[in-house]
Amino acid sequence: MAPILRVDDLIKLYPVRGTQQQLRAVAGVSVALEKGETLGIVGESGCGKSTLARLLVRLEESTSGRVELGGEDVTHAQGRALRAMRRRIQLVFQDPYASLNPRLTVVQTIDEVLQVHGLAVTRAQRRRRVDELLSMVGLGSGFADRYPHQMSGGQRQRVGIARALAVEPEILVLDEPVSALDVSVQSEVMNLLTRLREELRLSYVFISHDLGMVRHISDRIAVMYLGRVVEIGPWRPVSDEPLHPYTRALQDAVPTADPAVETARHIEPLAGEVPDPANPPAGCVFHPRCPIAEDVCRSVDPALLELLPDHQAACHVAARRVTQVGDGGLDSLPGR
Repeated sequence: MAPILRVDDLIKLYPVRGTQQQLRAVAGVSVALEKGETLGIVGESGCGKSTLARLLVRLEESTSGRVELGGEDVTHAQGRALRAMRRRIQLVFQDPYASLNPRLTVVQTIDEVLQVHGLAVTRAQRRRRVDELLSMVGLGSGFADRYPHQMSGGQRQRVGIARALAVEPEILVLDEPVSALDVSVQSEVMNLLTRLREELRLSYVFISHDLGMVRHISDRIAVMYLGRVVEIGPWRPVSDEPLHPYTRALQDAVPTADPAVETARHIEPLAGEVPDPANPPAGCVFHPRCPIAEDVCRSVDPALLELLPDHQAACHVAARRVTQVGDGGLDSLPGR
């Protein structure tokens, strides 16, 4: 069975004003999402996660590459085909306040979606559907006549989720859906997303800079750095036994709940800064900050290869060492 969503060699370039350079925000990303699965995408700010999210739902056009939805190429869909595609895949934005029109009440916001897609004919039908959606996300019908400024951040994000669900999509692309919320509210929204996925049999692309948050909800994790996927695989080996040194650095940045364990941990933070995406380094883009970089890393761009079953990484050193010692993450490899 074909994946419900497949992305092949997706590239997005932006011209740099006043120069001949192009900023490569997404640099050849290839991922697949199975029906009912949650694919987590993690990486630090500026790695291309949000740009990828907007490309998936066609809020921006890719420079090259291919996006398939249910085996159908939707990369250049227009008109009715584009509208039909957007019923199948919806985006939940990071900032729930900025993504809602401050001049529209909740009922007007969701009613507009229903009208555009022709999902309810009469005003009474649309109002019943709005109340149903609000109940689905844990809000009462009394919220229908409120404006965004009359709600908390968590309530606004629930409205954003309800708006996305209004068209009965198969896939939700969740672009850092809890990062703008208080910590106490984050868990509530995460539990809501987990429940909705099970009840509505949704597939998720869950995007975050927090590896701990991503592993909590994901079946598989893709790690992005400077517009590229550098590691992808099932959540446990990627988060617990990473093959790529950048994934290891992300894992080390997640604090533990036990103060004694946290104090005893020896963590070496990454040196340097993320390179300019308009002028990326030759070879492996991570090599200027990599603690295990070798000469080959400075000249040859590593391919994303399956080094362990269903576990891919783009790293010369990891590829050689896995070949030498067999199964195991970087912790089990010589030189770690």
